[in-house]
Amino acid sequence: MRNFLFEVFPLPEGIVVEKDVLLEGRDGNKLAANVYRPDTAGRFPVIMALTPYGKDQKTETYGLIMRSIYEHAASVGRIKVSENTPFEAPDPAFWVPLGYVLIHVDVRGYGKSGGERVCPFSKAEVEGYFDAIEWAGRQEWSNGNVGLNGVSYLAISQYHAAAAQPPHLKAISPWEGWFDTYRDTRFPGGIPETNFQRIFLSRTIYAGKRLDEAALAEIFDPVANQRIINDLPPFENITLPALICGAWSDQGLHSRGCFETYRRIASKDKWLYTHGRLKWEEYYSEEGLQIQKKFFDYFLKGVENDMMSTPKVRIEVRKTMDRFSVRYENEWPLSRTDYRPLYLHADGTMSPRKSNRAGKVTYQSVFGTALFDFTFGEETELTGHMKLKLWVSTEHEDMDLIVGLVKINAQGEEVCFYGMDGFARDMVARGWLRLSQRELDEEKSLPWQPVLKHCGEKKVKPGEITACEIEILPSSTLFGKGDTLRLVIMGRDMIGHPRIGYTRLVNKGLLSIYSGPGHDSHLLIPLIPPKPQ
Repeated sequence: MRNFLFEVFPLPEGIVVEKDVLLEGRDGNKLAANVYRPDTAGRFPVIMALTPYGKDQKTETYGLIMRSIYEHAASVGRIKVSENTPFEAPDPAFWVPLGYVLIHVDVRGYGKSGGERVCPFSKAEVEGYFDAIEWAGRQEWSNGNVGLNGVSYLAISQYHAAAAQPPHLKAISPWEGWFDTYRDTRFPGGIPETNFQRIFLSRTIYAGKRLDEAALAEIFDPVANQRIINDLPPFENITLPALICGAWSDQGLHSRGCFETYRRIASKDKWLYTHGRLKWEEYYSEEGLQIQKKFFDYFLKGVENDMMSTPKVRIEVRKTMDRFSVRYENEWPLSRTDYRPLYLHADGTMSPRKSNRAGKVTYQSVFGTALFDFTFGEETELTGHMKLKLWVSTEHEDMDLIVGLVKINAQGEEVCFYGMDGFARDMVARGWLRLSQRELDEEKSLPWQPVLKHCGEKKVKPGEITACEIEILPSSTLFGKGDTLRLVIMGRDMIGHPRIGYTRLVNKGLLSIYSGPGHDSHLLIPLIPPKPQ
């Protein structure tokens, strides 16, 4: 695991700093911003970030947040930023000397911005961001081209702003952010995530307020969540150039949203930068910054660089936690993906061949585990989405299925990968399903990606054998000859992450998984043949 190293340096000379600039919106509310400009005459493109954590947050606080994560069996890697860099925001020390104006804006009702704090990513927040973008595009030091940049919340807000289509917004670079709060992070597969949501909400809308059971009930109310989604412009409205970062290592938080948004936005010019490592380190890394610079130079400055000839998708194929290879593709998912089913057998194995004997595996749904293994006879790359189809029964009317895929090397050792916030004991990929939420949205579902309707509960009868499909989030992993892919099925969280948890579970009694004739339980894997020369 990589060591923690957080370095802070003073802002260099040649930068004009204007703090607490007030930007008035359409409703009369004023957002507070810090503006960093080149200390020379001229008109410059603008890079903007909207933050809920405070534009004036001391960088030392940023370091403390990261250190606390590091001390919980995670790594944030090596990060070097100036003292004027808020949490997850672009660094003025990098961008301004390159000829950009950089603006950090406090969200409505937080920091020094006016107005009442509203629900994250609400219509009022999106309208405020829209107005801030338009203000920046009209200033005398602006060339009229505004781009958005940032990580997590600072990425999610970009999607919504871009979908609202402010005229001066010309490009976005969301670095790991969900879009559909319900499906991507709050209710994966219909199972409430209760740990990170408490942390996130206590730092945003409930900052300084009590996050009690009544508040949590509203947060986990599917009707309230759907109302928020319906109130926002759809991400199919996004047509401007986009450089999106998606990580295999942020499953349970941002991973699903990154890849789903890249696939569904209407932008003609869009790029996907994937990796499987450390979120913040990669954002501020030399490679990460250089692709961001090339992207914004082309679309905000009009620099004739090679951005348009840069392949659309950077694929990082993991071998181990810190060993990987990189190659470039032109689409996501990869068009040459060969989807292969591995059928579950009652002896705990998986095979390309269906079993001709009926069987079942039964486990205690609260504390038990079901395992199924497949060993590769040759080197094999799995890159893309996976799907698990199961035939199951329970002694009660509902169940929670939490699924993980594990790499076991030829020596029988588990190979761990980085997870959310640099957690160093994660798996290849994961998936979730509450059985009563199993009804599929047939219009949105794909053969390799089931999408749930979430339109109400559909309980089962005790002992009734029921089919379900579980979405397993995107990943890219290389398996060598003799390596094993292990499917793990549990009724509880399986990795012990300190910041993601599932405590509102419904499991009781025994659960059975069926295989054989009439019950084609299988894992659909995305096998990638060698790239044609």
